[in-house]
Amino acid sequence: MTVESPCIRTCTLDAEGRLCLGCFRTLDEIMAWTQLSEAERAGVIARLSARRSAHAANPRGPAAGVP
Repeated sequence: MTVESPCIRTCTLDAEGRLCLGCFRTLDEIMAWTQLSEAERAGVIARLSARRSAHAANPRGPAAGVP
């Protein structure tokens, strides 16, 4: 099974410039996406929902859950 990119082509960075508010991946995750294994991609996908929720709860705060 291929893990597809979560990109929705709405690229906007958070205030810190570390997190895309379209797909909620970090810049490092976006840059590495094509080199990640399927398991690593699945791990990224698993973290996105928590990041989206954290941002919704505190949209002006630091990117919660971003390593």
